[in-house]
Amino acid sequence: MNIAIIGCGYVGYVVAQYWQQNMDFVVSATTTSPERVPALQPIAQRVIVTQGNDRDGLKSLLQNQDVVLLSIGAKGADSYEETYLQTAKTLVSVLQQAPCVRQLIYTGSYAVYGDRNGVWVDEETPLAPANINAQILRKTEEVLLSASNENLRVCILRLGGIYGPGRELVKIFSRYPGATRPGNGEDVTNWIHLDDIVGAIEFARRNRLQGVYNLVDDAHLTSRELLDTLFDKHNLPKVIWDASVKSDRPYNVWVSNQKIKDAGYQFIHPKIIF
Repeated sequence: MNIAIIGCGYVGYVVAQYWQQNMDFVVSATTTSPERVPALQPIAQRVIVTQGNDRDGLKSLLQNQDVVLLSIGAKGADSYEETYLQTAKTLVSVLQQAPCVRQLIYTGSYAVYGDRNGVWVDEETPLAPANINAQILRKTEEVLLSASNENLRVCILRLGGIYGPGRELVKIFSRYPGATRPGNGEDVTNWIHLDDIVGAIEFARRNRLQGVYNLVDDAHLTSRELLDTLFDKHNLPKVIWDASVKSDRPYNVWVSNQKIKDAGYQFIHPKIIF
């Protein structure tokens, strides 16, 4: 099987490695940085340096491909539209001329749900992005889903906060021990381990999933519970919460993962690894 991966960063690199080593697929990967090419060559038979809005680059990439994984990440808050929306629009345009592609898998974000004051949401819940970048992520989903037809299945995985090797929680929150944070720490968090992202992408490919699936673990800890447990484990001072200041975290929502479970996916790490 020929698989193209658009965006070979933290997630895409490990997926490419898994597919090449365990499935013996022929992997083509993209990067926007020429200096990344040597690092990608061991895990991809073909590496293309291209931007997401480069029609010719994507057209070359998609030749004779069966599956496309879109796993991109913005380098900054001001580059969301270029990174996500423009890439999606270009990709959908090119897919119209690539009938060999039978499946598109996209790693999105639960940020599209917005701030729901901690209430439970699933894939049928109307979206309410809390800021401009989350609105761009919603539009990106809409563009990609518009490409779905009788020959092409589009699967969107709405990921929780990503952690794993090299991106451990203690590193992510390295500035928090002993610090004062706004709010009371009762907002709900949603996380997903890198192993489960790889596992769910392969599950989606193998079962040719269509539509939207939330990909978060079972923990749903509050920020207070998460950080207290994390810092206790690493013998670090706890966060001091200042309830007189409103929390600046825009994603207080309890995300259901029942749909992907019902489809048959079994989580490798259903609970958070501290």
